[in-house]
Order: sequence, then structure tokens, then C-alpha cells
Amino acid sequence: MVNVFRYCLFDLLRSRWSVVYTVFYLICASALLHFSNSPSNAVASLMNIVLFITPLVSMLLGIIYFYQNREFAELMLSQPIKRVHFFLGNYLGLNASMILSLLIGLGVPALVFGWNYIGQLGILLTSGILLSLIFSALALWISLQNENRIKGFGMAILTWLFFAIIYDGLFLILLLWFSDYPLENAALIATLFNPIDLGRVLILLQLDLSALLGFTGASFKHFLGSSVGIVVALMTAVLWVIVPLGILLRKGNRKDF
Repeated sequence: MVNVFRYCLFDLLRSRWSVVYTVFYLICASALLHFSNSPSNAVASLMNIVLFITPLVSMLLGIIYFYQNREFAELMLSQPIKRVHFFLGNYLGLNASMILSLLIGLGVPALVFGWNYIGQLGILLTSGILLSLIFSALALWISLQNENRIKGFGMAILTWLFFAIIYDGLFLILLLWFSDYPLENAALIATLFNPIDLGRVLILLQLDLSALLGFTGASFKHFLGSSVGIVVALMTAVLWVIVPLGILLRKGNRKDF
């Protein structure tokens, strides 16, 4: 597993995707932290970029890397190597390269321009890392499910659209339909089922911008603003990492190449 992890990590670090991904965050974070009058607003702007771009890049990079290296996977799996070790090495190598890009792209500008807000930027970075772990597992699982590359890309894009846009739209429609009923608890539970919304809520509460959450802001502030609520939210995020990874390893162990 260590050799597979090392191969994937150095292979991805040499790719254009990783370089562009790192430079993109480096430029955005430096510009926003340097030119914004309020570093807190700059962090809020970075939040919107991280919550949309990180899941999208994780999905696309995971799909592209697996399909490009399918022949390598078939060759490796013909050797006496455990399938779980191979797929876990791929997953960790993919995420190590993405996490390194996030650390450089967001961490360096934070140390230079936003030292006083390093705590808030740390939460933003943590959310980005968790989203990378979640959506790369989903991407590798989708690529294992679909032999056809076009179908795999389509499902990856649709998955990202669902969690980034469609889920919130359906959520708002339900709030309008049942506006006469108390929906605070239902809204809170629904948020836990979307990792992007979960990251957004945690960051906004730490920035004390929960008013931007609108109708459900008060309930989130009441529950997730407490230490117990934050622990519950972080445990839910960890479950969001463990469950897709477990499904990926189970599918990889049974896949007939």
C-alpha cells in the first residue's frame, strides 16, 4: 500500500491539475486577504470558493486519474497484492496531493496576510480537507461502478450538482411548502445530510455570520454554536468520510477487472 500511495502522490504532484489547483487558491487567497478591508469578509468570500471548487476538483481529478490509470490498476491487481491495499493507497495518494495543494494555496497567504485570523482560516482549511476526502471517495466509487468514461463523468458532475445546488433548492421548496410548521429541527437534520452545507454552517458560525443562513440561522446558532453541537457536526463530517470510503473499498474488493 505504501508503494502505491507513493506512486500516486508523486504522479499527481507532477500533473498540471495539481499545479493549476494550487496556483488558483494561492492567487485567490492572496488577493482577497491583501485587498479586502475586512479579513473576516475575505474569509467568507474564500468559503464560497472552497465549498464549490474543492468538491468539483475532487470529483473530476478522481475520475480522470482512475480512468487514465485503469491499465496500471489491472496490471497491479494481477500481482499478489491485496485489493484493499491497492485502492486505499490510490485514495490516500490522491488526497495527499490535494491536501498539499490546499495547505500551500490557503496556508501560505494566511501566514503572510491573515495571521490575526489564522483560527478562522484553519476552520476553512479543515472544511476543505474533509470535502476532498469525501468527494474523492465518491469519485473513485463512481469510476468503479461505470466502465463507460462518459457515463462516469456525467454521474460525477450530477453528484456535485446535487450536493452543491440541487439539494439546497429542494430544501428551500420544502421549507416553503411546510412554512406553517416548526421546521428548525428538520432543517438541522437535513443540513447534516449534505457535507457542503455542513461545512458552510460550521464556517459561518465560527465567523459569527449565522444571520446569512436566513430562516434556519437561529436554530443552527443555538445547537451548532455550542461545543456539543460542534462535536456532533465534526463527528458527522467524519462519518461522511468513513462511509463513502468503506463503500469504495467494498466495491474495489469485489470488482472483476
